[in-house]
Amino acid sequence: MRVLGAAVLIMESMIMGFALLLAGKGQSSLVIAFGAVIAVLFIVAGGMLKSRIGWILGSLLQIAAIGFGAFVTPMYFLGVLFGGLWICAIVVGRKGEAARAALLAGEGSQ
Repeated sequence: MRVLGAAVLIMESMIMGFALLLAGKGQSSLVIAFGAVIAVLFIVAGGMLKSRIGWILGSLLQIAAIGFGAFVTPMYFLGVLFGGLWICAIVVGRKGEAARAALLAGEGSQ
């Protein structure tokens, strides 16, 4: 679950970097600083996925990425796309952990 979540967050950090290139043309320095903070926080959240706080921060950052669409319009679409990938990482990761736990429990009974 952590590997999938971290992959989504790191890729989203890169996407925010590209969005900052687009924002640099006509946005204020405050908007660029806001986007840079979001991009850095994606990396931080990816490293914090061992704890529950990392997952909460990652979820909040999904909302921030969608909100950045107010300044860079394609981020509406990309934010929703990566938000879906974030949800899939959580769901698939939980299923994978449950399957692994069942497999380990089966090996221990033999």
